[in-house]
Amino acid sequence: MKQNIQQKLSRRERRIKQRIDKANWSGQSPMIDPPSIQYELADRVQAMTPGGLGVVQQMVKQLDLARSINRRCPIFKLQLPYSEADHVLNIAYNVLAGGSCLEHLELRRQDEAYLNALGAERIPDPTTAGDFCRRFSNWNIFLLMESFHEARLKVWKQQPDSFLDLAIIEADGTMVETWGERKEGIGMNYKGQWGYHPLVMTLANTREVLSRIIHVKSCKKEGPSRNPLCL
Repeated sequence: MKQNIQQKLSRRERRIKQRIDKANWSGQSPMIDPPSIQYELADRVQAMTPGGLGVVQQMVKQLDLARSINRRCPIFKLQLPYSEADHVLNIAYNVLAGGSCLEHLELRRQDEAYLNALGAERIPDPTTAGDFCRRFSNWNIFLLMESFHEARLKVWKQQPDSFLDLAIIEADGTMVETWGERKEGIGMNYKGQWGYHPLVMTLANTREVLSRIIHVKSCKKEGPSRNPLCL
């Protein structure tokens, strides 16, 4: 982090600590008294809600994740104009920005500050993203997970030697809630939530998801040798 940015953050932290200190109360009551607000449209400065997206992009760039996705998970014969990584990252960034469905991609692609932050001329719309998802087979999902594992190994190599001394592996079921009630394999839990119930394997040391088993019914039918998601 640049020194001037660190200094600004330190000054803001000191100001907020002084502001919330009970000893510095000015006697204002009621405490919440909204002032007159004026809205202005800045010409040069742009802002967006998911401010941490830039840090995630830096990590993706350092790990060369996009190239790994395109190489390991080929879907298109021609990458025009979007590559496989464009689609995968577009959906992932939508979730990080607060989106809960593909339709929310339309909000992202209409946000100029968001597009500028991605360095993208445009991003896939919900219809195009849905078509990309429908192209996936079980084997494609497995290959996509392999590209994530490749990036994960790069991170592990940067850790101290003690990091590799002990690995605590945990496996447990979790609830992935969805908005629909008629999707294949969906069910309701004891809380009345509709969704899928995958078995997730995690590295407890870092809380990383290592693998997951989904669509248990299809796994039983096809067997481990035919369905890579059962591995």
